[in-house]
Amino acid sequence: MSKKQSKYVSKQPDAKGIIHWTDEENRIWHDLVARQLDIIPGKACDEYMEGLRLLDMPKDRIPQLHEINEVLMETTGWQVAQVPALIPFDEFFRLLANKQFPVATFIRTREEFDYLQEPDIFHEIFGHCPLLTNPAFAHFTHQYGKLGYAASPKERVYLARLYWFTVEFGLMQTEQGLRIYGGGILSSPGETKYALESDKPERKPLKPLDALRTPYRIDIMQPIYYTIADTQELFEIADMDIMAMVEEAMELGLFEPKFPPKPKDAA
Repeated sequence: MSKKQSKYVSKQPDAKGIIHWTDEENRIWHDLVARQLDIIPGKACDEYMEGLRLLDMPKDRIPQLHEINEVLMETTGWQVAQVPALIPFDEFFRLLANKQFPVATFIRTREEFDYLQEPDIFHEIFGHCPLLTNPAFAHFTHQYGKLGYAASPKERVYLARLYWFTVEFGLMQTEQGLRIYGGGILSSPGETKYALESDKPERKPLKPLDALRTPYRIDIMQPIYYTIADTQELFEIADMDIMAMVEEAMELGLFEPKFPPKPKDAA
């Protein structure tokens, strides 16, 4: 979702749509999945765990996209679409508006096993696809794509914050306690624990206008998380006049960042 250069290159499928992964790439997938499956029970929301069950992903190899597509099509009419490592905002929103979730077909190296800034196939498939089997979450993501595709570049920057604090880093306040639904958290073992257990971040009920005005950094643990009560809340937000809120957020301006400025040499 950016024009920055990536050191990773997505693998192209063959004539039959199959991507040929190396043994080491499949081992990295196995190790990433095993580690997260050990951490997320009791931390991920029920809807995510149900999506994992429905997708029934292989643990010993990276799934082929058609395997994921069969389940998504059956549950919510979504598909995943193979994309290069980084894509422009325009293409990102166009895909979502067409119920296609972009998946970069590369997997992180051992050197970046714990964290990488670009979304790889593990982040996209394991982090996001389980919830795309959920009708409310799928509806929210579709509406978001349609709004973003029609929005101006400046409006998209505001919209990106709403996506960040829901789809990527959203928490859910359930009767059983705090749970995670954001794919950015669910694909990161460090943030999975931090988001629920650390006393450092703030956790506030989600008000879409607030999320649109909250700055974030992608390279640090989040200083603030927004919570929803259930996925139905996402369904309701999707049908609000989000663009009117974007306009209001632009007029009001951003909240003061809850993090230090990025070091110049890390920019």
